[in-house]
Amino acid sequence: MAPSHEHRFRRLGAVLAEWQPVWQPLPFQHRRLSWECRYPAMAEALRALSEDEAERLQADPFTASPLSGWLPVAELAELVQLPDLAPQGPTLPDAWGAFVGGRKWRQIQAFAPLVTSDAELVEWCAGKGHLARGMARWHGVGVEALEWQAELCRSGHELARRQGVAVQLHQQDVLAEGVSHWLTPSTRVMALHACGDLHGRLLELAARRGASVTLAPCCYQRTEAERYRPLSEQGWQDMAEQGWRLCRDDLAMAVQETVTAPSGVRRQRRRANAWRLGFDALQRDVSGRDAYLPVPSLAYGRMPDDFAAFCQWAAGRKAVALPAHIDWARYEAEGFRRLDEVTRLELVRHVFRRPLEVWLALDRVRLMEEAGFQVGFGTFCKRDLTPRNLVIEATPAG
Repeated sequence: MAPSHEHRFRRLGAVLAEWQPVWQPLPFQHRRLSWECRYPAMAEALRALSEDEAERLQADPFTASPLSGWLPVAELAELVQLPDLAPQGPTLPDAWGAFVGGRKWRQIQAFAPLVTSDAELVEWCAGKGHLARGMARWHGVGVEALEWQAELCRSGHELARRQGVAVQLHQQDVLAEGVSHWLTPSTRVMALHACGDLHGRLLELAARRGASVTLAPCCYQRTEAERYRPLSEQGWQDMAEQGWRLCRDDLAMAVQETVTAPSGVRRQRRRANAWRLGFDALQRDVSGRDAYLPVPSLAYGRMPDDFAAFCQWAAGRKAVALPAHIDWARYEAEGFRRLDEVTRLELVRHVFRRPLEVWLALDRVRLMEEAGFQVGFGTFCKRDLTPRNLVIEATPAG
């Protein structure tokens, strides 16, 4: 029998709390990680991994993991095994996704069958209303859609007109006071990848107002709070008892897994990351301070042509005075060496990444259960379509 949501939530929290000193440090920020003194053999095993094995473990951190001798890999793998809630049967036709990106439309096709038409449908954080239009056509009903950006509302209205569907987009800040009137016991609110505070607001209002919800949460780190504030009473109690806290960097770890990019994009990403680490080595030597210096992000299309130009750009942004003569080739090579090392040391965090994501989603599940809702929790698609494949279905009991 599968563990209850309460048991899974509590056990995941206990393991995450116990091992937080190991998974929390960011390898790219430290020349040597604090846990290496306690687990030197684990660090040595990671550094010795081949490129192929490191790549395999990035994609699947639980299968045949060399870290099982030190970390609770088997228990975590079991705790993140969730039911597949995706219904087997028809979904929205491919042709209906004419104005939607291919991957996004496939995500909508996977998510849509979970949204029942037993209530008035409202899309939360709708963008152009792609999900709303699909549901309106499929069920032959009118759908309301909430989106705060006026331009997206205008585009969504035009798409609904062209497709002849009854979708009304409303310019609405879902964090504003007046949004609660959209949530009633006769509505089902749907949200595919609503971020952070936006989906937190939805669940808190739905719990109070008795509205049903079908939600795929995303981007837990997009929140106003400096420290994570649990949504459920159980979350508050467990974190207090277990003595752990989460900051935005921790929350970001939960959603760092991405679908494999094209080879050209991967090469650009690798070069950009290596250059950042090469500059970090340079600025430590120049400043005499052995501390990581964050550099602003730069879109790949705007990256300088060579490593020296990148360092000069970064130094200008961070007010680092560079000497006249620098061995650019040496620091660039150090950046690529450090990137290979960081990639392997990050595998420790990969073991805890999905468990943290599931724990955060279960905090939302427990909020709704504490409010008296019947809650389904599982996955709605394979992770190669989107790693953010968790879904919460909450309906008031009775």
